[in-house]
Amino acid sequence: MTQSFDPDKAARYVFEAHTSRAEYCNLPVDLAPGNVAEAYAAQAALARLLEPKQGKIAGLKIATTMKIMQQLMGIDHPCGRLIFERRVFRSPAEIRMADHMHLVLECELAVRIGRALPRPATPYTAASVKPAVAAVMPAFELIEDRKADYKSCKALSMIADNCWNAGVVLGSETPLDSARSIDGVRGSLEIDGRPSGEGRTDGPLDALAWVANLAIEQGRMLEPGMVVITGSIIPTFPVEPGNRVVFALDEFGSAELIAR
Repeated sequence: MTQSFDPDKAARYVFEAHTSRAEYCNLPVDLAPGNVAEAYAAQAALARLLEPKQGKIAGLKIATTMKIMQQLMGIDHPCGRLIFERRVFRSPAEIRMADHMHLVLECELAVRIGRALPRPATPYTAASVKPAVAAVMPAFELIEDRKADYKSCKALSMIADNCWNAGVVLGSETPLDSARSIDGVRGSLEIDGRPSGEGRTDGPLDALAWVANLAIEQGRMLEPGMVVITGSIIPTFPVEPGNRVVFALDEFGSAELIAR
């Protein structure tokens, strides 16, 4: 870390911004991380502040996988974020919009980890993480962007702010057969019964390997029971009170969210 950077001060700033429901802004220059390692140190410090209310870390998430978002933020790699125990909801889930400033959703394939992924002799790959996947499920990620101006967002500040994760809604689980591929699985979205988008999974096991390696770098590891969501299948979209949103993955069921 650079001599002047204090991850605890950065985390306290982010924590207080959430508590006061302040609109998102990049960290001030005197608090901002100068590199990726410092950004994740601030994220870990924020986790320590959030855990008493939000519970222990229940999973991890890969973020900013789309090249257009990386270009906007001046990076050439994805980012990682933490999922907290009390922010894991089961489908069908009712989400109170009043609890959020500006909630948007992403549709994802999630995996449940069945066995630990400790530090390997060589970095994890899609092939080496697949045996650790116990089950697959459709999922919504809840993203609280606090009315951010995406074009001015800086990736390091976003990482320190846990990449805006506000939780996940998980559909029913399907055990993963070792011979079964989860690449190219079609997903479809309905809002209030109307078709509203579709897409296909693109390398979810590669995403899982990336997350597993990041966890090792951060001094933790993926453990049995944890959930990993592997990247958006359908472009991010907003919801309004009264919306009933259903995301289905071919052969893997669906997840349902009702906005209140």
